[in-house]
Amino acid sequence: MTSENHATIKTDSVMVMSPTGSTSQTAPFSPSTSKPIQELPDELIQAGWSKCWSKRENRPYYFNRFTNQSLWEMPVLGQHDVISDPLGLNAAPASGEAMSDAALGNGQRKRHPSEDTQAGPNSFKRPKVEIPVTPTTPTVPISPSTPGVKPWVNTTDDKQGSTSVPVPAPYRPSVVYWDLDVQTNAVIRERAPADHLPPHPEIEMQRAQLTTKLRQHYHELCSQREGIEPPRESFNRWLLERKLVDKGLDPLLPSECNLVISPSMFREIMNDIPIRLSRIKYKEEARKLLFKYAEAAKKMIDSRNATPDSRKVVKWNVEDTMNWLRRDHSASKEDYMDRLDHLRKQCGPHVASVAKDSVEGICSKIYHISAEYVRRIRQAHLTLLKDCNISVDGTESTEVQDRLVYCNPVRLSIPSPPQPRVELHFENDVACLRYKGEMVKVNRGHFSKLELLYRYSCIDDPRFEKFLSRVWCLIKRYQVMFGSGVNEGSGLQGALPVPIFEALNKQFGVTFECFASPLNCYFKQFCSAFPDIDGFFGSRGPFLSFSPASGSFEANPPFCEELMDAMVTHFEDLLECSSEPLSFIIFVPEWRDPPTPALTRMEASRFRRHQMIVPPFEHEYRSGSQHICKREEIYYKSVHGTAVIFLQNNAGFSKWEPTTERIQEFLAVYKISGLSLPSPGPSSTGTGDKDSKPVQEHLATSQDNSSPVDKTAADTTDI
Repeated sequence: MTSENHATIKTDSVMVMSPTGSTSQTAPFSPSTSKPIQELPDELIQAGWSKCWSKRENRPYYFNRFTNQSLWEMPVLGQHDVISDPLGLNAAPASGEAMSDAALGNGQRKRHPSEDTQAGPNSFKRPKVEIPVTPTTPTVPISPSTPGVKPWVNTTDDKQGSTSVPVPAPYRPSVVYWDLDVQTNAVIRERAPADHLPPHPEIEMQRAQLTTKLRQHYHELCSQREGIEPPRESFNRWLLERKLVDKGLDPLLPSECNLVISPSMFREIMNDIPIRLSRIKYKEEARKLLFKYAEAAKKMIDSRNATPDSRKVVKWNVEDTMNWLRRDHSASKEDYMDRLDHLRKQCGPHVASVAKDSVEGICSKIYHISAEYVRRIRQAHLTLLKDCNISVDGTESTEVQDRLVYCNPVRLSIPSPPQPRVELHFENDVACLRYKGEMVKVNRGHFSKLELLYRYSCIDDPRFEKFLSRVWCLIKRYQVMFGSGVNEGSGLQGALPVPIFEALNKQFGVTFECFASPLNCYFKQFCSAFPDIDGFFGSRGPFLSFSPASGSFEANPPFCEELMDAMVTHFEDLLECSSEPLSFIIFVPEWRDPPTPALTRMEASRFRRHQMIVPPFEHEYRSGSQHICKREEIYYKSVHGTAVIFLQNNAGFSKWEPTTERIQEFLAVYKISGLSLPSPGPSSTGTGDKDSKPVQEHLATSQDNSSPVDKTAADTTDI
């Protein structure tokens, strides 16, 4: 959308009416946003409208700084715009329903009774959905390609006041990995604004420094106490697993967990004791690994407080292995691997028993250091808010009616403090944001995406004065959570390819992602880890705290076993409680050795309607670093099979049934397209089944699914 498309008024200069009645001359089509003599309604001001004076025509007119649109008559919120809305879908009705229809959350148009009656015999009665109480965003969003002044170019400096940032040239992404025009069909109970402390770059910088320091402590403890490197990304999975049980107030670091010892961290360290077992390709590697394991097991038993029986068992098995290595030079790779497996089974329990106390000490120390860091961060945050005369305890609670509404982004009850200056400049196709020497980067396409998400979702910053500081906090938060190593965290943030989302939306009505972030989401409706900062960019909050009554959802969770298991519990609770159409399509790794509890539970669930397995190396994921990596690095092949499972209640099954035709259409797009990188390697929490078969489908024959599906009776087809 360009300014030429709008009915603009061509004048040599513009006179802007000030509150005192005086006028000031400004550049053409850059009217001041100061409040005019005749106040406009708050809805119009939030939508970007201001009243200006035309010297040439000698009369007032109305200008929208977001769309560069000019009108002689006072605009009507939600009016029909032939450029952005040629069919008039968002037009304000002429009847008394004008305000309620125009204000429906996320631009969603209310269905009329006549539409419901024409839906067909298999349709279900829709829940009564009220409009959200929170204000809605303008009907016509700003576009990254819109010429003219960007709304976020003015930032507030605590010392120098309002300063200007050079306006970048209009930018249109060459490849788009999202579709923010898809409206939601997710319905929730109305909820009150959240009481999270509002983000601030100063606090985010302190959190980043302390989290990096905590990572260093973890590395040192593993090295000093166990002589190993920390398991790959185990700290990242520790953060995910801890937040499932944490009752603390920090959005990232845990501080109040009933169970101090993390099962995830403990399990992953123990798996690497006495040495890390890597993937073996050649015979010599297998022989060397067997020798190193035997030597390390003997050394650990000799240096720790082991029982006489443990010493005897380990010593005998190690000597037997060494003798076998000396005399058998014709062994194959499989022989060495079998011998290693036997040695691990014999010595593993004894090695684990002597290392148990030490590993528990590592987990406990990391947790207690984290709790201390949280106390320091929160104290600094409360002090900052107090200095800005913002009271945390005095926030009035908002009354919430017991009604259904279309899901809307998380809102904060505590007002945001003034934001410091964040500098922005562009280096080719990369946007660089700097605060006090700390720079974060994001490619221009995703920067434009964040701009759109902010326009759709944020209601407390109509002039984008806090936009850059919040983008800085957002990118810094995710950068710190997933580490700074090469490819680190990419798998935990991986997303499905764009064609898959398009097929999910077309075939099964999916409009919502259960696990995403503003950086990797496809829809503008999603759940994410950090409601305090992600809410400004469209997040509906953490999924485990999100309770939809109806809708069609996609779930591709981070591959953390505890998180996936909690996800299944939440799915089944929601499906059990709702009689409205509810559907979840889940993508999880097919880990069979050992089996993953989440996958096992979903396969046995009475809500399972369909299942298929996509084999390893025959499908792709989008990298979690897509917002900064090169275009040719965005997609990578999966080294493990992916299980796709449909969990639906009866109403959801009737509305979005995985019929043979729909499944065939879906599988048609599940092909590798574009360039693929070699995979960074399998996750350390599990491995794919070696005997993965081609895509398998398991379709239950019973439609009501009142009892668990009998796998032996299911129709299995190779595609």
